[in-house]
Amino acid sequence: MSSRPSIADKRQTFRQLHEAGCFVMPNPWDAGSAVMFQRLGFKALASTSAGMAWAMGRPDGAVSLDEVLLHLNLLAHATDLPVNADFENAFADAPEDVARNVALAVDTGVSGLSVEDYTGHADKGLYDFNLAVERVAAARQAIDRAGGGVLLTARSEGFLRGAPDMDATLKRLAAFAEAGADCLYAPGMRSEEQVRTICEACAPKPVNILSAGLPVEVMAKAGARRISLGGSLAAVAFGTAYLAAQEIAEKGTFSAIVSTAPGRPPLNPIFAGS
Repeated sequence: MSSRPSIADKRQTFRQLHEAGCFVMPNPWDAGSAVMFQRLGFKALASTSAGMAWAMGRPDGAVSLDEVLLHLNLLAHATDLPVNADFENAFADAPEDVARNVALAVDTGVSGLSVEDYTGHADKGLYDFNLAVERVAAARQAIDRAGGGVLLTARSEGFLRGAPDMDATLKRLAAFAEAGADCLYAPGMRSEEQVRTICEACAPKPVNILSAGLPVEVMAKAGARRISLGGSLAAVAFGTAYLAAQEIAEKGTFSAIVSTAPGRPPLNPIFAGS
């Protein structure tokens, strides 16, 4: 029986994935979904703040740092795949607090983590430019002090948070790269042209693209190195279950369950590894 890869092995693998080509990184919301995605042949995984919150019966953003750290530890050890942490705003505003929390995230065994420039409050929007850059630099320093090669992704959230300005986004990404980010990410790109603009501007740094429905081949040709799915798969899972249960609760019928039965995969063999 072969031994499972170590945390160091996973981190090395994750870095190598960012050197060339394009890979899809689905977002499990628990250990079971992580195992399913490994069985399907994906090369890396990423957590999803939304999926985790929904699994806990809460809206996105309504979880604590301690809960997220426990969740990341679970995902990082659930499969043989490297895991990138959706670490939101690092659960802190000040750079020194970002550094402290990033060090805690590194200790969970993740292979990468992202820090975003959204404050977490709709009325405040994005962090001021200089503070946003200082926060990325603080995350970089914390990772370097910890050792182990965790990959840092810096996210600029303007296109998702009411500030869809390409020039401002590119300015932030360039500054984040200068501050030490290994990978750059501006969720909210919808077109091939936007993907290409971001990737060309950030080169040679690898870019993560949040899937908006464009085929993998199209995003790869536009320069994307990494494609993540955010909470999309969790939304499919929870949404499908909700609609099926709603039919039962409101109509007393089971057509949704019956109609999907022939296409459902055999779950026990998946989780047994067969």
